[in-house]
Amino acid sequence: MLAALEHPGNASSVHGEGRWARDLIEGAREAVAALLGAKAANVVFTSGATEAANWALTPLEPDERLYVSAVEHPCVLAAGMFAPDGTTSVPVRDDGVLDLEALRARLAADADKGRPVLALMAVNNETGVVQPVAEAAAVVHEFGGRMICDAVQAAGRMPLSLADLGADILFLSSHKLGGPQGAGALVVAREDAFPKNLLKGGGQEKRRRAGTENLAAIAGFGVAVQEVRHHVSQMERLQELRQRLEQGLRKIEARTLIAGEAAERVANTVLFATPGMAAETLVIAFDLEGVSVSSGSACSSGKVGDSHVLRAMNFAAPSAIRVSLPWNADERDIDRFLDVWQTIHHRMNLGRAA
Repeated sequence: MLAALEHPGNASSVHGEGRWARDLIEGAREAVAALLGAKAANVVFTSGATEAANWALTPLEPDERLYVSAVEHPCVLAAGMFAPDGTTSVPVRDDGVLDLEALRARLAADADKGRPVLALMAVNNETGVVQPVAEAAAVVHEFGGRMICDAVQAAGRMPLSLADLGADILFLSSHKLGGPQGAGALVVAREDAFPKNLLKGGGQEKRRRAGTENLAAIAGFGVAVQEVRHHVSQMERLQELRQRLEQGLRKIEARTLIAGEAAERVANTVLFATPGMAAETLVIAFDLEGVSVSSGSACSSGKVGDSHVLRAMNFAAPSAIRVSLPWNADERDIDRFLDVWQTIHHRMNLGRAA
C-alpha cells in the first residue's frame, strides 16, 4: 500500500507508472478470483461491500422480484435498485437459519409475478450463523431465478467456492479480511450475470465500474486475500477457543443466552446475552476495561440494543453483545475477556442489589 501511495501513476495510463499500477490491480484481481475459484475477468473492484450490494441488487428484467432473508445486512435490506413494493422478506427459524420451506412456498405463490432474485448472506454478521446458500440457490434456480450472495463475513473463515455456493453474483469487503477500508469486490459466475452499470463515466474496470481505482486500497485488499487463504486452517483452533469462551460465560452467569447456538456458526463470532443487563451499559463497561465489543451490526448508525436480526430470530434479549475473535487469538485473550466480564457482572449485580 505504501508503494502504491508513493507512485502517482494512473492504472488507465500507458506510461511506465501507469503500467506498474495496472499490474498491481490485476495481481489483486487474480488473488480475489483464486480465493473463490472464479475467473479474474469476472471480478470488479468497488469502494466496498455496500456499493457492491447496491450494484448487485439491480433488476436485469422489468418483472424481476427481490427476496431477502430477514437477517440480511442493512445494505441488502435497502433493496438497491429494486422497488420497495417488489421486495419480499423471507423468515428465518429461531436458530437464525433461512427457512427453506418458507422460501419455496413464497416463490411458488409468486410464480406468476415475475422472475425471482434471492439475496442471502453466507454468514450472518451479528450471530455468525452459516446460511444454506447452496440449498437456497438450488430452489431459486428451480424457479428460473438468480442468486446473490453476501460473502463478506464468510471469506477467510470458511472455504469459499462460487460454484459450490451456486451464486450468480457474490460480493466481498476488504476490511473484513484484515485489509484496508474503502475496497470491495463484486464477482459473477458468468459474464452475462453482470448487472447493469451502477457508476457510469470512464472506462475503468473494463467499462463495468467507472471511476479511477483506489490503487492503495486494492493493493492492500489483494495482499489480505492471499493471507486469509491460510487463516481458514486456524478455524478449528478458534472453534476450541469459542467453546472455552462460551463455557466461561455460562460459568459466570448460568442464564447466559447464545444466539444461533443450535446452528452451524463460524468460529470467530459469539453473540451472547444476560437477562436484566442493558446492551449500551455493557458496551461502555467493556470499553472502560479496554475491551472492544459491539451490540448488533457496526453498520447500524452507532445504535446499540436494536437488532433486526435478533427480532427475526425471536431472540428477546436487549443485552445482546457480539464478540469477535481475530484469527490469531489465544487462550490468554479468552481468559482476559472472561476476567473483565466477571468484574463487570459482579459490579452490576452489586449495583442492582443496592
